[in-house]
Amino acid sequence: MQTNDYTNMFYVNGRWIRSHGTRQVVVTNPATEESLGRVTLGDVTDVEAVVDAARRAAPGWAGTPVSERAALLRAVAAELALRQEEIARLETAEVGSPITLSRRAHAQSPIHLFASAADLVERSEPDETIPGATVLREPYGVVGAITPWNYPLHQSAAKIAPALAAGNTVVHKPSETTPLGAYALAEAIESAGLPPGVFNMVMGDGATVGARVAGHPDVDLVSFTGSTRAGVRVAAEAAATVKKVSLELGGKSPAVILPGAPLRPAVRRALRSGFLNSGQTCMALTRILVDRARLAEAEEIVRDAVADYVVGDPTDPDTEYGPLVSKAQRDRVRDYVRRGQREGLRLITGGPDRPAALSRGYYLPLTVFSDVPPTSALVTDEIFGPVLVIQVYDSVGEAVDLANRTPYGLCAGVWGADRAEAVEVAGRLQVGQVFVNGAGFNPDVPFGGFKRSGIGREYGRYGLEEFQQTKGLVFGADAVGCGGYR
Repeated sequence: MQTNDYTNMFYVNGRWIRSHGTRQVVVTNPATEESLGRVTLGDVTDVEAVVDAARRAAPGWAGTPVSERAALLRAVAAELALRQEEIARLETAEVGSPITLSRRAHAQSPIHLFASAADLVERSEPDETIPGATVLREPYGVVGAITPWNYPLHQSAAKIAPALAAGNTVVHKPSETTPLGAYALAEAIESAGLPPGVFNMVMGDGATVGARVAGHPDVDLVSFTGSTRAGVRVAAEAAATVKKVSLELGGKSPAVILPGAPLRPAVRRALRSGFLNSGQTCMALTRILVDRARLAEAEEIVRDAVADYVVGDPTDPDTEYGPLVSKAQRDRVRDYVRRGQREGLRLITGGPDRPAALSRGYYLPLTVFSDVPPTSALVTDEIFGPVLVIQVYDSVGEAVDLANRTPYGLCAGVWGADRAEAVEVAGRLQVGQVFVNGAGFNPDVPFGGFKRSGIGREYGRYGLEEFQQTKGLVFGADAVGCGGYR
């Protein structure tokens, strides 16, 4: 069957079943404003079914040898690879990402994440012997994975692959805004032959289905990616059952360009990060910090760079920037642009109106305001769109203070005349990850936030360990053969 055949069904206990819910949402192509179809939303009865299936499957999956779990994860990666181009085009249609980005981030990345999770769990040392004791690493049991709309398959794989590798069963609640990729993932998992109940998927909104997954007493860990406001609600729901919560939340990441650092490549790289996926990226560098002496030069570099970008049809391989994901998101971001204008901020490129060359679609111009004070909402709020700001500093100490003066602490970029200078400043930033001198995303490096950007880490062995809990076995002196004690 094709993905669209399942959009009124959920994947539960190894088979596709119809939802108990009756509400539907229309999935819209944000570039054309045309319908891609309807998806049925589940209700709490559906949540009970998926959690029950995951709970019953948990002991058997936890007891499955690591080599068998790893082989099944590699089978999922192989199934995704077979559908790689189809998935890329599907995600371009529902997210609006340019096809070149979809091929890399939406289609290739999940393949890597499933394959690397298999490698990691095979290489990991689950038990640790210390004098008089052994420390075991065990799965939590049932993991609730609640994933966002901006990178649907990538974010799903970042949770599901290590959770399964660690021996947990999974209940997946994807975003109802961009749901089609989740069906493709469920199909791949079904084709790979995972045992019934090990992976389950239910569609629904956050207020009903997401909240019930987070608060369900038979869900042992909930892993959520999304806005900080939604993450607070997830944590509150989970608190009643004292379960572990992993939250990857918002960001307002600074790009700190130190005096003496090459300005043009730094500004252009920061713009690429800030505008990636039309600015709908939690780790985007959305605040460019430059020393006052080079402000005018930085503004000129921004104008020249933005003028060269190709904004348009996301199915065209030459397109670098597509639409925002929905009308609601476009309107929300446009309101911030208009707010900046009302505040009297200096607009150096872009604005609130759709580019004249585009007659339809949820597009906004790539927009940059300059010399923006730290109290502006455009500095403090996560806008999640193609709207960046330039901030000015008079000393490196002030640059660090400005970089840290937000409630967020997800990522940052630092450019210095040499690596040692950049590393020293990076160490003073209150964030979970720093890109030094133009470095890019590395899926083996721990990723997660300080402050209101989240709790926990994803990717690499750190992401695997997030889904493992430790158990200490302490041996008495009268035990036989226990670490040297007699």
